[in-house]
Amino acid sequence: MSDALPPRLRRTLELVYGVDGVAGAKVWLWEGGVAVGVKASPAAAADELLRRVESAVAGLREPGEKWEFGLLDEP
Repeated sequence: MSDALPPRLRRTLELVYGVDGVAGAKVWLWEGGVAVGVKASPAAAADELLRRVESAVAGLREPGEKWEFGLLDEP
C-alpha cells in the first residue's frame, strides 16, 4: 500500500486485508459513499467473507454514508 493514499482509504485497506480469506481488495471512495470489493482466497466462503469484511470496517462508517460490498471477479 502506498503512503500517498488518503489516510481513510489506507486504513480501510488495512482492515480489509486483515480479514482471513481476503486474497485481494479494492476500495472506492466518493462523497457520501464507499465501495469495497474483495477477492476471496480459494478456501474462503464468499458470503461469510463479505460479512466479516463488513464487520471489520464498521467502525469507519460516517453517519449517513452508504457502504457497498462485493466480490471481485478479476484474477
